[in-house]
Amino acid sequence: MDERRPELQIFYGISSPWAYFGAQRAVAIARENDAGVRLRPIRIIEANGGIPLRKRPDARQLYHEVELRRWRDYLGMPLNLKPKFYPCRTIEPAAQAVIALQKAGLDAISFSFAVQRALWAEDRDIADLSTLRDIARATAGETAAGLVADPQPDDIVAEWHGNLAEAERLGVFGTPTYVLGKELFWGQDRLEFVDRALKAGKTIEMRKETA
Repeated sequence: MDERRPELQIFYGISSPWAYFGAQRAVAIARENDAGVRLRPIRIIEANGGIPLRKRPDARQLYHEVELRRWRDYLGMPLNLKPKFYPCRTIEPAAQAVIALQKAGLDAISFSFAVQRALWAEDRDIADLSTLRDIARATAGETAAGLVADPQPDDIVAEWHGNLAEAERLGVFGTPTYVLGKELFWGQDRLEFVDRALKAGKTIEMRKETA
């Protein structure tokens, strides 16, 4: 592994519409800049001030829908403003399946986005294990489907909790948050800055190599 290669860490709630909006663009930006991608699914970080949508004041909830509509139209991405299975009964099986696929070297990125799309555009229940297995099978194969489980092995659960602990340590308070080194970029609307940071890093490395 080339230690000079940057890595984009993506801390996100798998049920977050904003993470869904940014998922494919974030990966594309990383790949265009020869950076690795590490998915780090987490739950809401209440320790740093995160508040579940349904607990926010009515004015914020109403504006949330306005912004979803704006970004849906701007990005041209399918999204149901009131998806059938949101809020989710639980996000842990889906989030931990992402971790399991990633740990096994399977296509966790495609699986994760398909789960997000299933919730926000297809009215599918991502808390249902059979649904998750169908998505895993379609995106990453039969081996991936076999990694969808509840409960997961101890090492997967430990990584799930470790992601949250690391997010808290870094100061992440909302998702998605993209992390390069020690620099945080909160929200899919900051992806242009992620791109600029990666390009700036590449320029610095090139100067070092030619010095």
